[in-house]
Amino acid sequence: MRHFKRVCWSAATGLAALLACAHPASAAAGTGADPTTGNEGVVELVARQVQASFVDVDGSSGPSQGDEFVISGDVFRGTEKVGTYGQVCTLTRLAPVDEFDLLCQGSLTFPLGQLTLTGRFTVTAAGPGDINFAITGGTDRFHKARGFVHAVNISDTETQLTVHLSR
Repeated sequence: MRHFKRVCWSAATGLAALLACAHPASAAAGTGADPTTGNEGVVELVARQVQASFVDVDGSSGPSQGDEFVISGDVFRGTEKVGTYGQVCTLTRLAPVDEFDLLCQGSLTFPLGQLTLTGRFTVTAAGPGDINFAITGGTDRFHKARGFVHAVNISDTETQLTVHLSR
């Protein structure tokens, strides 16, 4: 159970989950993307977890289908806070030997609107694999948003987010 919770917190951190091995971004990519203005392109951000909760749906001592991780935090571009995020990840499949699937839904909130995200990924004893979330829409400046977010955990509480935004 301890391994499960540690892997899940790490996997779900920063969008979902999210989630193992790159360097933190310190500035926006040079393609003109900017979540504070809604410009299209690619931008590197870091999500830092502030709050996290585990919801055990059946009260068992171990993981079970339907358990949830609820996580929120701040989003940074370099050292500048540019927004917040929130996500809920539900355990949808358990497999032997510390393997499970998480289905995550979340949002990135910026001054000019929100981006909504969803995605599913598998976590093994070695950690999560590739984590990609579909941008399913948004509000205000992002009301026609589409694209995807690639997430890579860089610590237990920080996740590098590469946002590929088009409208």
